[in-house]
Amino acid sequence: MENPNEHLFKSNYIPQELLKEIQRLSNRLLIGIPRERDEEERRLALTPEAVGILTDRGHRVLLETGAGLGINYSDNRYSEAGAEIVETPEEVYQADLIVKILPPTPEEANLMRPRSVLFSMIQLNRFRREAFEQLMAKRVTAFSYELLADESGRIPILSATSEIEGAAAITIASELLSNEQGGKGILLGGMPGVSPTEVAIIGAGNAGTMAARAALALGASVKVFDEDINKLRAIQNRLGRELFTSTFHPNVLLNAFRSADVVIGAMRYINTHHRYVIAEELIQQMKKGALVIDLRVNQGGCFETTCGLDEEDPRIFEQYGVLHYCKPNISNRVARTTSMAYSNVLVPLFSTMADAGSLRFQIKTDRGFRQGIYLFGGKPVAAYVAEHFNTPCNNINLYLSAF
Repeated sequence: MENPNEHLFKSNYIPQELLKEIQRLSNRLLIGIPRERDEEERRLALTPEAVGILTDRGHRVLLETGAGLGINYSDNRYSEAGAEIVETPEEVYQADLIVKILPPTPEEANLMRPRSVLFSMIQLNRFRREAFEQLMAKRVTAFSYELLADESGRIPILSATSEIEGAAAITIASELLSNEQGGKGILLGGMPGVSPTEVAIIGAGNAGTMAARAALALGASVKVFDEDINKLRAIQNRLGRELFTSTFHPNVLLNAFRSADVVIGAMRYINTHHRYVIAEELIQQMKKGALVIDLRVNQGGCFETTCGLDEEDPRIFEQYGVLHYCKPNISNRVARTTSMAYSNVLVPLFSTMADAGSLRFQIKTDRGFRQGIYLFGGKPVAAYVAEHFNTPCNNINLYLSAF
């Protein structure tokens, strides 16, 4: 994204409109969107509408054929938006900027160009060391959606994912409690003359808030637990006094688990100092036929019964008479909505990055953007990731001071 036409801007004989056009073309991005190899992954980082905005601004987009089928968009729809459809992953990984969902596999990392840029999820439970080491060897600069922040310090893509999955958890619970899915045959919510369904939510962040809102709207009795009193105060003010909130008081938590029909795990474990995990003994106290939904399987799990699951382990299983739902990335159930939410964040981000004139300048001047980096020129610079791979972490500011 260096500007080779800088000397042209010094001329007084070129109209301002032409100068702007020259600058736009010289800062073009070459974006590659590969097809995800995981059969359950349907999401895509950019919709055709998002691609159209980027191509209208002079950027090139390479899309691997079939990449959009998971969100029900054909190659033709992307082509009409200005994307160039390529047949093989080898072609799409020749782009300077790779935009995908899941962390790269070793095979995908091997296809990437040296010193290229990667945007993806980090999901450390499925990020293989071999792929991480290949990215380091190729001096890739890699960004994690779970770490990227905006100017106010919020994590927009992680927040959007959490909100979607929090709302989806209530839909899943409603299905699994029904007779059709082998559940107890109860309606998630309340009816006149019938005791309302009880829902306990562990975590008062974005996912917990959306799950509580959806459950309350159906008429359920909802209890939310968190270690952060400020989060509890915020969710109470947002959803009203009918919502019960509590810190992790042992007796209160035990009573909630004994009476709950549904327990949803929504704690956040990314870049946190403490990790609260619900003990197996509490699951044993739950009613037979009750349901546990863990939204944090990708972050290690919220419950002792769901921690450390391997990819080969079943994702829906029964333990102590309690049904456990532990499928990762449940935002795939509404993949198009999720992809639209991601596009709303990434299009302005890439436009700003291009307008900055160079990736280095954007990194140096935008703190939230810089926060999203876990590899800078192949050097680990995020403690959260480096600790997972038992790799020394470098201070990115030392590298930035060199230019």
